[in-house]
Amino acid sequence: MKFSTDVLLIPPAVMGTIFGVSRVWDAISDPLVGYFSDKTRHSMGRRRVWLLASILPIGVFFVMVFSPPASLSASALVVWMGIGVIGFYSAMTLFMVPHLSFGAELTDDYHERSRLYGLRHGAYTIGSIIALISMQLLINAEQESEQSVRSVAFQLSAIAALVTMLLIGFAVYRLRERPEYQGRIGQTPFGAFKDVWQNPHAKLVIVVTFIENIGSAVIAILTLYVAQYVVGAPSLAPLIILSYMIPSTFSVPLWIPLSKKVGKIPLWIFSMMLTGLSFGGMFVLPFLDNMDHRVILIFVLAFFAGLSAGCGGTIAPSVQSDIIDYDEYLTGERKEGSYFAAFNFVQKSAIGVMILVTGYVLQFAGFEPNVQQSQTVQVVMVSLYGLSPLVCYTIGAILFSRFTLDATEHDRIRRKINTRTASEAS
Repeated sequence: MKFSTDVLLIPPAVMGTIFGVSRVWDAISDPLVGYFSDKTRHSMGRRRVWLLASILPIGVFFVMVFSPPASLSASALVVWMGIGVIGFYSAMTLFMVPHLSFGAELTDDYHERSRLYGLRHGAYTIGSIIALISMQLLINAEQESEQSVRSVAFQLSAIAALVTMLLIGFAVYRLRERPEYQGRIGQTPFGAFKDVWQNPHAKLVIVVTFIENIGSAVIAILTLYVAQYVVGAPSLAPLIILSYMIPSTFSVPLWIPLSKKVGKIPLWIFSMMLTGLSFGGMFVLPFLDNMDHRVILIFVLAFFAGLSAGCGGTIAPSVQSDIIDYDEYLTGERKEGSYFAAFNFVQKSAIGVMILVTGYVLQFAGFEPNVQQSQTVQVVMVSLYGLSPLVCYTIGAILFSRFTLDATEHDRIRRKINTRTASEAS
């Protein structure tokens, strides 16, 4: 978003519309990929063939987004970015939905899933920490010239695309799937997603996920803007994000045993409340006259927000995997792809809504790139950045307190499933 508005000089409302359209397309692509990956019959398995298909388009579209030709007219540039953004998110759907589904298949154990997804979250955030080097290089280049930013963006995107393609290829080569899960779904896409919505545990988590991501979407969008235009220290943006990423990564070993002790449900509720409070505190930033105080506050709050992100990233997909077992208990089918497509879709839909809203709100508030912002624009930024997560995560925590699929209930349904499977085999 910031590369588009501050370097390419595309109006924020236009970029918000592009991201919004990409999410409308996700409404079609996510469910289809989830359903058809569930239905896939292949010697490689249900998921790896989709991971393999995602490799080339992920790399190509990622580079495309960060390398529009300087000779393009304003309208042609918008078309280029629209194709690049929508193409990239479509390619990521090919990867993300089957990859998340893989995790639910690798183990049936209630707590082992938290460990598995916790390690996945740790790897994800370590990659994000490494990516902060790219952000710093882009910020440095922005101080030189537009051409410098364009050159650095192309080089970094090419390196990132190559590394990503190699790592996905390695996963395809090394991972193995459970052959007994093939052919365990026989419905139409509408039937599969009807089952998802009629699953009471899934319905509750879908609603909570949407509300959560309405609040969290603006965090990723506006961090660079807040660092530059509110805190007044754009060069500190990578360090601010690092102060979020480090506790998010290295707190994972804390949350895994704690989830066994206090339970996944209370721990996820705790992470929602901590996230809301951490970002809610950001609202006071433009009202602090001393820049040092603004810097200290955003670093402290980012640290606690990172702790809660480590908890949520560990627990949330583990809980979602348990919900898929409940569906197997009801239907006898394995629909990991359909379920994670639904969870992924509501997450991306919420993000798309907020990107669209944020783009228009910034533009109508009077945002102008690369200049000192008015107090009104700064207050609008921190209202989106702080108050929105506080309200949404509080509502999400209250709703999720009604969730009842705990360890005892999961153990009961797993025993029922195993008994039924053994009876059918005999």
